[in-house]
Amino acid sequence: MLSYRPKTEEALVMKIEARIVCSAVASLFLAAAVWALPRAHSTAPTNPANQQAAPQTQSVTGKIASVANSSFTLTVGSSASSQGQQLQQQTAPKTMNFLIDKNTTIEGKLQVGATADVTYREDNGNNIAISVRVGS
Repeated sequence: MLSYRPKTEEALVMKIEARIVCSAVASLFLAAAVWALPRAHSTAPTNPANQQAAPQTQSVTGKIASVANSSFTLTVGSSASSQGQQLQQQTAPKTMNFLIDKNTTIEGKLQVGATADVTYREDNGNNIAISVRVGS
């Protein structure tokens, strides 16, 4: 038969103290684990005024009016596209000059009178051709 022993006050105090010590140790481990995590860095720029905007590309279709070593001129007809949206021009055809650099890709041969689709960017007031696709 089991005998029942009443718990002494000293045993209750030791049990409470043991729980407090275990809770404190667990809290220290948790604090150390959280402190060891890498900090989350914000990807948003802190000052957007200092960030330069990426050059926007535009595209246009027209007939080649003249060709030089590092440039060509395009006569733009009744419509041009800019950033995927159609813009209707109600004025007479205009000419646009494009510079060709080492990064320009050209599909076909640049010939006067040929139709060309040009994707370009503006740089210091100049139209820099990014890609040219020459049709017939």
